[in-house]
Amino acid sequence: MDQPDKSTPTQATQHTLEIRLVIFTLKDNQLAVFLSPSSLPQANDVWEIPGVPANIEQNLEETANQYLRQNMGMDEAYLEQLYTYGDTQRHPQYPLVSVVFFALIPADASQNELRKRAALRCFPVNALPSLALDHPLIVEYALRRLRYKLEYSAVGFELLPETFTLSELQNTYEIILGVSLDKRNFRRRILEAGIIESTPHRRAGEGRPAQLYRYRPDAIAEVKARRLFP
Repeated sequence: MDQPDKSTPTQATQHTLEIRLVIFTLKDNQLAVFLSPSSLPQANDVWEIPGVPANIEQNLEETANQYLRQNMGMDEAYLEQLYTYGDTQRHPQYPLVSVVFFALIPADASQNELRKRAALRCFPVNALPSLALDHPLIVEYALRRLRYKLEYSAVGFELLPETFTLSELQNTYEIILGVSLDKRNFRRRILEAGIIESTPHRRAGEGRPAQLYRYRPDAIAEVKARRLFP
């Protein structure tokens, strides 16, 4: 009797591998995430974290970056691998392995592309629609990771335009952390950290024009930013 070919995977061991991206941005003074309509059958008014099948000719990060270029118009964006989800029961039809990244898109870079990409919509993280599968847990974990990284790195600057006021910077930190920060203390500590520098430009407003700053490209990335928030 012929022995079974052990090199051929059985139905029970076959997996589908995909890349998913939790893409954060700032919209209408809120932290928001991009979602796409669910691809599950009979999933009306259900949304999901956008993604694509893995490409065997690319590494995982290359595939994720390609998605951002094609769908968000971003040649360069902050991208970090979040986690790999592979529970055999997470999909109702077949085993599914999702390698999830989270990305940060500056507010001024996302709005034009959003109008062009009707399949992608931006939702505030505190008012999400119904999400497919275990995607609510994935978004929740990505948000925790973002807040954690804000405590010890300069990742919050990735959501800002190239130049910004101190008020805009503080507002961004408050939106992500979900807390109010003392204005005087925040400004003193962010300036003492030495991670931003003033520019020759100011932004006109209702009152006195506000000084514009930018993130110092030569600043140490791993700043102990938690000290900014006692």
